[in-house]
Amino acid sequence: MTHHGEPRLTERFRSVMAGVATPVSVVTALDGDLPHGTTVSAFASLSMSPPMVLVSLDSGSDLLDLIRRTRRFGVNVLGSAQSALALSFARKGTDKFVDVAWIADQGLPRLPGAPGWLACEVAELVAGGDHIIALGTVIDADTVDGAPLTYHGRLFGTHAPLQPEPAATVHIETRSEGRAS
Repeated sequence: MTHHGEPRLTERFRSVMAGVATPVSVVTALDGDLPHGTTVSAFASLSMSPPMVLVSLDSGSDLLDLIRRTRRFGVNVLGSAQSALALSFARKGTDKFVDVAWIADQGLPRLPGAPGWLACEVAELVAGGDHIIALGTVIDADTVDGAPLTYHGRLFGTHAPLQPEPAATVHIETRSEGRAS
């Protein structure tokens, strides 16, 4: 029997997940006038009716404690030119907003220039291993033009449409059968 904490399984799991391209977002919340945020790549649409998303946060995170108290969070879906911002918000500490421009939108910190913005109210917090999954009901959404920032193969990148593949040439042979008269 394989134990879920087996180091080899954990490493293989990490390798598989590194092959999954994910959007890069900064989840934010306000503590009075003090903004808090962290970079997440575990973010997804959950429902269209009502509009809902999910984000996965480390169970020991200060941001999670704030979200538990305020029952609100913002999701800033970063653009391809915002990898430095993603790295800044991925580090430990509470001073991540030093020298970072932000505006209050729906009472939540919004990062200008991010192609996607969602303001959410917590619908439910669900334990999932060493993380907590925040299910959020979207109360506001906005988008601006811009290519997304993605994370794949342990590297930042972006998405580009596939180039059309040349049409395959198919030769169809037809046969006509004559009738004897």
